[in-house]
Amino acid sequence: MEAYKQWVWRHREYVHSLGSLANGLTWLLPEKFSASEIGPEAVTAFLGIFTTINQHIIETVPTTRAHVGPSGTDSSLLSYPLLISILKDLETVVEVAAEHFYGDRKWNFIIATEAIKALVRLALFRNTGYKMLLHGGETPNDDKDPNQPELQNRPGHLDRNHRSGNQNLYNPWNMEGRAMSALSSFGQNARTTTTTTTSPTSGWPRRIQHNQQAVIEPAVINEKRTTLSELLSEKGVKGALFVMGEVLFITRPLIYVLFIRRYGVRSWIPWAISLSVDTLGMGILSNLKLWGDKSSKQIHFSQPERDELRRRKLLWALYLMRDPFFTKFTREKLESSQKKVEPVPLIGFLTEKIVELLVGAQSRYTYISGS
Repeated sequence: MEAYKQWVWRHREYVHSLGSLANGLTWLLPEKFSASEIGPEAVTAFLGIFTTINQHIIETVPTTRAHVGPSGTDSSLLSYPLLISILKDLETVVEVAAEHFYGDRKWNFIIATEAIKALVRLALFRNTGYKMLLHGGETPNDDKDPNQPELQNRPGHLDRNHRSGNQNLYNPWNMEGRAMSALSSFGQNARTTTTTTTSPTSGWPRRIQHNQQAVIEPAVINEKRTTLSELLSEKGVKGALFVMGEVLFITRPLIYVLFIRRYGVRSWIPWAISLSVDTLGMGILSNLKLWGDKSSKQIHFSQPERDELRRRKLLWALYLMRDPFFTKFTREKLESSQKKVEPVPLIGFLTEKIVELLVGAQSRYTYISGS
């Protein structure tokens, strides 16, 4: 396995390009949207999992030692983001197979899949110290945002320098903090070198080993993650609302399919309840500054987290593709637009294919689930 990891890393650009090409070609497989055709979806899932694992190897193999931070992720082969990606690759195969063998009872299997994803994401949310999940947990939230100096005040970023009474002593976001950190590292390296040099039994390999450890060791410190009680005590009402907003986002797909099984996919009730949960969760996260009293500390989002909020708002466009809205409104608009441009050479053909793909994708829950 280690040899394969090293091979993937050495040929990472080739592996990445090949994976992207293979995933793109899967859309050309025959009977792509046939309810009884499991083969193409199985091929798509296999290629997706293969690409996901290779990408995970590319991102993690260069580290000399695993960095274990508050996110709880490391360079091992199995991690929460990787597990979530694999589940998302498998869910379409599960839906197609369940529809083929069990018909309308496929929703029981879809509910099981969504429940597993929700549990994994909730566990990841807890293990990250209650940080916002990026891309549903597929992208680690490492808090790296050089343009956001107030990151030290967000959930999971408790200031370690309160003990000394000087909050700017080792603040890495200002010049003084960087200077003090550099002096501290220089002093630590000097002590290590001095100890190694004065040892009568040490040799050149021993000095190299000590110097390497002095450089590597700070990068592998296991940061203490924020617990729920610490978050609530530090952020107050805003912290509780932040957790509520994230939990609503994580559990929304499961709530949606539960109501679909109860009322049917053609009913407005699941559609409206899902939209209400999305609206409530996004409303909470987007307006945290308006909640709570003035004594509560503000929650500052990093740039990746602000991008994630914008991404979640874009996912609302999928409600146009979900029944019953799609059947009653969207499909009619698509078909009327296709008829208008049908006489135009090339454009009419391309429009027909696009509409065909959209109608086929809409027939699968997993393609429009947004989870």
